[in-house]
Amino acid sequence: MNLLIKGGRVIDPSQGMDAVMDVLIADGVVLELGQGLSAPEGTPAIDATGLIVTPGLIDMHVHLRDPGLEYKEDIATGSRSAAAGGFTSVACMPNTSPVIDSKAVASYVINKAKSEALVNVFPIGCITKGGKGESLAEMGELKEAGCVGVSDDGKPVCNSELMRRALEYAKGIGIAVISHSEDLALVGEGVMNEGFVSTELGLKGIPWAAEDIAVAREVYLAEFAGAPVHIAHISTVGSARIIRNAKARGVKVTCETAPHYFTLTDDAVRGYNTNAKMNPPLRSAADVEAMKAGLADGTIDAIATDHAPHHPDEKDVEFNVALNGIVGLETSLPLSLKLVEEGCLDLNHLVSLMSCNPAKILGLDRGTLKVGAVGDVTVIDPAKEWQVEAAKLESKSKNSPFLGWKMKGRAVYTVVKGQVVYQA
Repeated sequence: MNLLIKGGRVIDPSQGMDAVMDVLIADGVVLELGQGLSAPEGTPAIDATGLIVTPGLIDMHVHLRDPGLEYKEDIATGSRSAAAGGFTSVACMPNTSPVIDSKAVASYVINKAKSEALVNVFPIGCITKGGKGESLAEMGELKEAGCVGVSDDGKPVCNSELMRRALEYAKGIGIAVISHSEDLALVGEGVMNEGFVSTELGLKGIPWAAEDIAVAREVYLAEFAGAPVHIAHISTVGSARIIRNAKARGVKVTCETAPHYFTLTDDAVRGYNTNAKMNPPLRSAADVEAMKAGLADGTIDAIATDHAPHHPDEKDVEFNVALNGIVGLETSLPLSLKLVEEGCLDLNHLVSLMSCNPAKILGLDRGTLKVGAVGDVTVIDPAKEWQVEAAKLESKSKNSPFLGWKMKGRAVYTVVKGQVVYQA
């Protein structure tokens, strides 16, 4: 749990830090930052010359499929995928089997992660019992068990009164509420974004209004309750505009988007590509630009993957019946670094989006390299070129729309509590 990282460009927005220096970790925590640091004899060292050193990246929205759906992914394989992507911490969603709506299931995830995971695993519990949207889960019990947030991700809480009470109760106990925002009546039997491409392919569309209306409801409920809410995986022009306006008037709303929403449009569905099927669906070019603008101006607080592994048998079917979701832990960093290359973001802002801000939203003692902080570090080579190959992905599932893509930039060392858990 001791490590010396020498000569890297250390970027830590939590301290306003961007300078070439060394990082010394001892007993799993950051002991010292500075130039020309020395360490006790025998301390492992990383030469980070020409590389970027950041607080460990945090993905606040992943699906590890454990318990119950381990044929898609499990805690061991999901954490290996996270480590390979440069993530030192992940927050896993509760739509498992059984769902994470009790202390027993939350404790199972935490205990299994302690013995099998390479990275920190923080469970998200359900907002409602069974994730059924009918009555509130025992949020206090879930927080005591170690859950860092609650969400019925995969489904919205349709009952507005129930969502109001969830926000009020969660505010009282200090746990984050993460909303999957969609109007199911408008979604109907839709399977992709409603527009020219859906019409051309003969597929039932999902209108942007299905997301925007639901996001607006969450914003107004949060404003009414005086409680914070976090909106998962936003994808539309309207969602960004609603959240931007809400923040301007002081509503406690945060949100995330995923790399596929600022990289791909619904054109990716052509050929009935089920690896381009997700929820919310890939949108239009205007929506992609809105995600970039929202990231640039601070409307969008975090980049999260919504890593959603599926077995090939669940994707190698007709588009209408294929399951939603893609794997994303290992492609998130290079796709996000592309925003820096394009001039949309600078590196400091990107580190905030992928480390500091997720930590703040979930209340984690991570996302910083301050002296005394947990020694979670990501070392990045922004110039490293590589190709996405299914056989080389650490995830148990390979359902990615980026297979065959040439990427630039990746994590070359992932360090958790002073221990190297991944080396490229």
